[in-house]
Amino acid sequence: MSEDRVPVPRDRENDYGPAAVDARLAFLREHTESSLEHVASGSIDPSVLPGNVESPIGVAQVPIGLAGPLKVNGEHAQGDFYVPMATTEGTLVASYSRGMRILHEAGGVTTTITDDRMQRAPSFVFDDARGARELGAWIREHHDEIRDVAESTTRSGKLIEIEQYQAGPILFCRFDYTTGDAAGQNLTGKATEAACRWILEQRPEIRDHFLESNFATDKKASQINVLKTRGKRVVAEATIPAELMERVTRARTERMYRARQIATFGGLMSGANNNGSHSANGITAIFIACGQDVANVSESSTALVYAELRENGDYYYSITIPSLIVATYGGGTGLPTQKECLDVMGCSGAGKVGKFAEIVAATVLCGEISLGSAISAGEWVSAHDQLGRNR
Repeated sequence: MSEDRVPVPRDRENDYGPAAVDARLAFLREHTESSLEHVASGSIDPSVLPGNVESPIGVAQVPIGLAGPLKVNGEHAQGDFYVPMATTEGTLVASYSRGMRILHEAGGVTTTITDDRMQRAPSFVFDDARGARELGAWIREHHDEIRDVAESTTRSGKLIEIEQYQAGPILFCRFDYTTGDAAGQNLTGKATEAACRWILEQRPEIRDHFLESNFATDKKASQINVLKTRGKRVVAEATIPAELMERVTRARTERMYRARQIATFGGLMSGANNNGSHSANGITAIFIACGQDVANVSESSTALVYAELRENGDYYYSITIPSLIVATYGGGTGLPTQKECLDVMGCSGAGKVGKFAEIVAATVLCGEISLGSAISAGEWVSAHDQLGRNR
């Protein structure tokens, strides 16, 4: 017979007050060997945490380093930026800073947002394939009415498309929205739920439906979002003079280009979600510092690298991030330390999400150049030995 379950203490009247937090800390000190001295000593007032975490006990304090200056030639981000990066991986901030130095001397990183959409993907089940096909035609005919119902639930969400994919008696749909400065997963869920209720009222022959059919691929890398976009689709690109590359990194551009060809081949063989080097490193560090939903790194880290060795030896490099899910409003972005980090880049609040997306993409490109040059110059291991070992 199993032992009795001992639940975490909760205060139904005020679970975010000091007494509730202290009760949980005392509970853990009694039941575990941890003193929780540092967990309990953060500066965030628990009263601001409803909607961000449940049963709070304190904070996870991750060191934040500062990389930069990062020079961005974007449509939303223009000029020099200093980028906060939260990480416990030695060499990471130094590596990105080196890439930022190289690209600053090369004239900066050009960034372009080419698409912007967030999905919720319901499915509708029929007795046979013809029923599913007929619903697809009906949805196309009634797009404007469905859009009006969905948008009635939100101030910032706009329904831009309803994609359709039929398999057997099931119609899979992807409701695509723009979501303003919010990441938008909750917004799209609420809007699509309202739209589905209206569709079911008009089409009683639908046998079953599910609000999410795993076709939005929330928090999972997927081929459909490489092609169709989820979040922001951002391209970061730069051309680096051969002389500059060799002077700063001791790597020759022709060798870097050959390494890039081999890395693309290896990524293809392994089935990786991108042919770049380490996009997840920079994205994760910025996400933690700036209050993003870190689980979105699983899809945001997908990347497509294209490089050219120019006739004069200069090195053109671009990276496309097709599903960069970022926010400057809502979620964790308004918490004190996270807001401060966004403020460092001028990216906190409404109207700033495009700027933030471009800074993230430009940072990723800098990390690609830095790591690629370290591998090509044979300095990757020695750099980690010098900066990444503390035990």
